[in-house]
Amino acid sequence: MSDPKYRLLIADDHPLFRGALREAVVGLIDRGNIAEAGTFEEMSKLLDKGGEVDLILLDLSMPGVRGFSGLMFLRAQYPSVPVVVVSANDDPSVIRRCMDFGASGFIPKTLGVEQMRDAIKRVLGGGVWTPPDVDLAGGSDAESAALMARLATLTPQQVRVLMMLSEGMLNKQIAYELSVSEATVKAHVSAILQKLGVDSRTQAVIAAAKIELGQWPQAANSH
Repeated sequence: MSDPKYRLLIADDHPLFRGALREAVVGLIDRGNIAEAGTFEEMSKLLDKGGEVDLILLDLSMPGVRGFSGLMFLRAQYPSVPVVVVSANDDPSVIRRCMDFGASGFIPKTLGVEQMRDAIKRVLGGGVWTPPDVDLAGGSDAESAALMARLATLTPQQVRVLMMLSEGMLNKQIAYELSVSEATVKAHVSAILQKLGVDSRTQAVIAAAKIELGQWPQAANSH
């Protein structure tokens, strides 16, 4: 079954769990074609280096991402690469939102190795996998659905700017982080406000937080 043609990226901040995922996919994929990242930044750098990736296994909560922002970024930046979310939070509404944002699957961290392997095999074959006991028909309320549709129109760079706004960063800090001018950041912020249909940075941050509320305990800011 080993197929060295596939390339996989495991993005999770827990080394032990990355190891468990690696063991689950060895046998499906040649060991040398599995890359690992522990932060959003590491994942971005690996993907920026180029080279085709056939599948990304993404932990929702790792350094550099909040809520669904990592998934939103990947779907905007690499629309052709399937993303399977691997998370300890297997609340049905979280799974539905991941699928609404374009994930190709959702694997709870409690799943056994054999089931993980079957799920990954299904997605590599072009299918979709979610836990069989989860009802995906529950759908979002109209307001959330409209907001998610607006968020889905953001470009990858706009998603990153919105993530940084959510962390309370100033334009000059964002400009420094992204290696762009403050004028460019201002243009991105204006575009974000327009796309989200809001009037201020604060309202944009509140809108972004709405799709996380109730699912993601807000981590206390360490800075």
